[in-house]
Amino acid sequence: MPLINAKFTVSLDENQKEELKDAFGQLIGTLNKSEAYLMVGIEDGKDLWLGGRKLEKGAYVEVSLLGDAGSDLYSKMTGQFCELFSEKLGIPGNAVYVTYHPVRDWGWNGRNF
Repeated sequence: MPLINAKFTVSLDENQKEELKDAFGQLIGTLNKSEAYLMVGIEDGKDLWLGGRKLEKGAYVEVSLLGDAGSDLYSKMTGQFCELFSEKLGIPGNAVYVTYHPVRDWGWNGRNF
């Protein structure tokens, strides 16, 4: 039951959002999770500051998942996000922040897993 919630400083069209959603569906496999239960949130045109400086191009990504995938897989996924955002949106890796949130209890459809 993973969630990828991403905020971008740049504005995205619907095609770009769909491409990112599809890419996130592939990337979640890095953490040994399936796209079948993946929820994705994409927010564009957001203000983000780093070190007191407003970022022209930047991204913040939160990844929540049932259980813990481990630091090595999180590090691999961070690299994949940076590569994706650089290639598709022109956002440099040093303006991308990713946090990982392992969750012990996750509810869905009237019960917890």
